[in-house]
Amino acid sequence: MMISAGNSSNSSNQALQPVAIGMLSSSPIGPLWVALSDMGLMVVDWSMTQSEFTHKLQKRFNMYVVYDKTRTEESLHQLSEYLAGIRRQFTISLDLTRMSPFQSQVLQLTSDIPYGQTSTYKEIAARIGNPRAARAVGRVEATNPIPFIIPCHRVIGSDGSLHGYAGPGGINLKSWLLKLEQA
Repeated sequence: MMISAGNSSNSSNQALQPVAIGMLSSSPIGPLWVALSDMGLMVVDWSMTQSEFTHKLQKRFNMYVVYDKTRTEESLHQLSEYLAGIRRQFTISLDLTRMSPFQSQVLQLTSDIPYGQTSTYKEIAARIGNPRAARAVGRVEATNPIPFIIPCHRVIGSDGSLHGYAGPGGINLKSWLLKLEQA
């Protein structure tokens, strides 16, 4: 998986590039939406209508959004395989250029957690070089724009318990994903 990282101060012409969206209408967690820039996958979300997803993207990124089944097909196929328990690794390029360097670093470390394994917020903070940043790591995980592919569900509390999961379904979905991976 290739990750393009950067920060939110990228050139203004980036705001003019269209974002392609697509939907997987049937998944174990409901309708699943993806959004891709020219650099890669930038958002995965679920349990909303096309209008709601488009509005969310326009508000967050100030970008033109188009439905494009062709551009989103591979991402949706890989997500479908993952949610069916078939796929363990993704080969999708990711676009994190709108993230701060800290956010990108946390999400990169999260991406490195192997399928079926877990890490803690504290361990990720220590790997960044700031063991007291566990709460900051938790905030980044809670706002992860590319769940499943960047497996924030694999990050647990130091006591081994499941802590919040910001997506629809909350902690129950986090538990389901870990069971899917048998972690």
